[in-house]
Amino acid sequence: MAESDWDTVTVLRKKGPTAAQAKSKQAILAAQRRGEDVETSKKWAAGQNKQHSITKNTAKLDRETEELHHDRVTLEVGKVIQRGRQSKGLTQKDLATKINEKPQVIADYESGRAIPNNQVLGKIERAIGLKLRGKDIGKPIEKGPRAK
Repeated sequence: MAESDWDTVTVLRKKGPTAAQAKSKQAILAAQRRGEDVETSKKWAAGQNKQHSITKNTAKLDRETEELHHDRVTLEVGKVIQRGRQSKGLTQKDLATKINEKPQVIADYESGRAIPNNQVLGKIERAIGLKLRGKDIGKPIEKGPRAK
């Protein structure tokens, strides 16, 4: 340790070019002249705002062919929701507020345009007191003791 001289500086390697310098046309040509391997690759959607692109499968589902389609709420369920809502004296907006959803969601379920969501159907069932899932659609929900 006593042999080390503080005035001597040893440079092991020079700092390489920055990313911007390495990408320049001059740097690429210089590397090729030196015989180095230069690999260029195009990044997908480079410099574009394509974070939310539509894939082919999504487009196919949107076209809704016979083999690929979204299941919709049946009109029977829509009519049960409408009857139950009206029997409680609620508007679509009131029911939506009660179950913490948008009024458009209730309109979609009643018209049969909605894709069924079990959480939303469960909220609507509890709000109107009628079953919307299973084989007893339209029957009142029995309120018994819940098992813990």
